[in-house]
Amino acid sequence: MHAGAGDAREPRVSRARFAEIFRSRRMAVLFALGFSSGLPLLLSGQTLSAWMTAEGLSLKTIAVFSLVALPYTFKFLWAPLLDRYRLPFLGRRRGFLVVFQIGLIAAIAAMGSLSPSSTATWELAVLVGDTLLTTGPFSSLTALACCAVLVAFLSASQDIVVDAYNTDLLRPDERAAGSAVYVLGYRVAMLVTGTLALILADHLPWRAIFLTLAALMLVGVAATLVAEEPECAAPPRSLAAAVARPFAALFSRRRIVVMLLFVVLYKFGDQLASTLTMPFYKRELGFTFTEIATLNKLLGFTGTLVGGLSAGLLVARFGVRRMLLLFGALQAATNLLYVLLAVVGKSYAMLAAAVFTDNLANAMGTAAFVALLMSLCDTGVSATQYALLTSLSSLGGRAFGWIGADLVAWGGYPFFFAATAAIAIPALLLVPLLPLDRSTEPVGSPVLAPDG
Repeated sequence: MHAGAGDAREPRVSRARFAEIFRSRRMAVLFALGFSSGLPLLLSGQTLSAWMTAEGLSLKTIAVFSLVALPYTFKFLWAPLLDRYRLPFLGRRRGFLVVFQIGLIAAIAAMGSLSPSSTATWELAVLVGDTLLTTGPFSSLTALACCAVLVAFLSASQDIVVDAYNTDLLRPDERAAGSAVYVLGYRVAMLVTGTLALILADHLPWRAIFLTLAALMLVGVAATLVAEEPECAAPPRSLAAAVARPFAALFSRRRIVVMLLFVVLYKFGDQLASTLTMPFYKRELGFTFTEIATLNKLLGFTGTLVGGLSAGLLVARFGVRRMLLLFGALQAATNLLYVLLAVVGKSYAMLAAAVFTDNLANAMGTAAFVALLMSLCDTGVSATQYALLTSLSSLGGRAFGWIGADLVAWGGYPFFFAATAAIAIPALLLVPLLPLDRSTEPVGSPVLAPDG
């Protein structure tokens, strides 16, 4: 029995044990892997949007480019391969992880060598036997889109393995802390790509910026090499089993339809809002990239740090379901701050409040959400199950991000941000319906008890 139903209580753990978990070497590795996972995300999203904004591309083109991130939504399609097979080095999870990280370094560097506004054309030539096959010519913008898709594919693949690694590695009493630390690393990386890149954009060419970000991926490579390989259940015996077993186990859970609907809706509003925040800051309000980045650096990082660490403590104290409701409401309220900012116009105070609260709420909501998803996965097939769940969680933002430009055109930015806040309501209404039995309530959300 678990807390939340009035007559149930969640597993308990002492404060000393909770502090010990946070101080462990395992948490440092999770932070670094979170950083490695978060770094490429904005490169095919907000950072790319900023680059295209600076190059003068249309709002419609920027919104349509949100489709390049669709590999994050469909990553469950190749996740069974990563559950079934292993490379002959570093173990089942870490072998794939280091390969994807090295691939990302090369792909990010290649992406930075292009320009969205260039009139240059490109041609790809491949030698097959004695025959030279060529494609193209295609524009620099098309080449950039292809590179962005490749970055998204490799990043999504890295996420598959990291999520499976975390699920297989963390014990039940470590999940609340582990998910908070991982999300903190993830959010810090997003601040680097959303802050450092923008500051450099006012002083350096984008090629240098992308080379710098590619080099930062070495943090993930180093973490993978020193990480421990988790012990987990035996992998599926065949590829067919790797496809069938995760789905059969997941769909046997109680109220799974409610759970999956919640997963789809919980982050949709924030994802939609993020597609056009950069043009909103730059074009609508007139902030410079340096001003935006400075606020993200000072207040965004503070919000992420406070939100990530406090989420681990609050989830541990009150349980996942209650905190999903509280953090989800806070995420929606943050979007209402952007409504006020759109009405007031260029205001450093309002932007500071929006940036701090946005990062605080997102770090808290994501930490609780990750703990929930981890609790639904089974070791042995966690790569496929977690990939399916996170793919569903990004479905709205990835598939429908393009409608943001139409919402702005129809009612302006105040209407757009108000709509993204309203989208959160259906997910919040589903929270009381989430199952609370041991098959679905995260065991990693313990209630703190006095020492001893």
